[in-house]
Amino acid sequence: MAKHKSKTKAPKRRSFQPLRWLRRWVFRLSVIILAILMGTVAAHRFLNPPQTFYMGQEARRLGAIDHQWVSLDQVAPVVARSVVAAEDANFCLHWGFDMAAIRTAIDEGGGRGASTLSQQVVKNVYLWHGRNWLRKALEAAITPVVEGLWPKRRIIEVYLNVAEFDEGVFGVEAAARHYFGIGPEALSATQAARLAAVLPAPKERSAARPDTWLRKRAASIMDGAATIRRDGRSSCFED
Repeated sequence: MAKHKSKTKAPKRRSFQPLRWLRRWVFRLSVIILAILMGTVAAHRFLNPPQTFYMGQEARRLGAIDHQWVSLDQVAPVVARSVVAAEDANFCLHWGFDMAAIRTAIDEGGGRGASTLSQQVVKNVYLWHGRNWLRKALEAAITPVVEGLWPKRRIIEVYLNVAEFDEGVFGVEAAARHYFGIGPEALSATQAARLAAVLPAPKERSAARPDTWLRKRAASIMDGAATIRRDGRSSCFED
């Protein structure tokens, strides 16, 4: 009898599936971006961030900016207390988001800001200025990373070095010399409170020529700074 030759089936060629390919590459890209982000944030615990995106924008617009990095040890302690009292009184108590402040902002119709200093550091160092959902989403994602990798003292140090205090004036070192002609280590409680008072609108307010509103705001900040020192809410960033 003649033997039938067995026919081997050729392997099926996989058809190209663009959706699966896209998902795979989106996942890989997300992992790479996450790794870069984590590495960058971790490095900035020890290395000072370079010029921020917003600083670069202002430097191009104005021609130059005034900015010089200074360590927190070279800044009068009352400055950090004043900024925390003005911008984020519960800084030492939260993990990046002040839920009580968020609830209050919602109850008041969203007109009141609820961003913590940690969120502002993320926006200033890693993102861009402007109100849009993409920036807010990225800010919400990166803030816990910063809180997890940096001590609170480092967060306040970076904040004081990247915050804008007047048009083209960034950081407390430049601000102290710009407004008062002194170094940040010599700032008084009144001067520190006035600097903190200009932070929400630095291009519209002056710490050297305070109007009635700013004087009252500075007095309130001085009281707040004394309060958080007394009740221990400054313990996470003070020696």
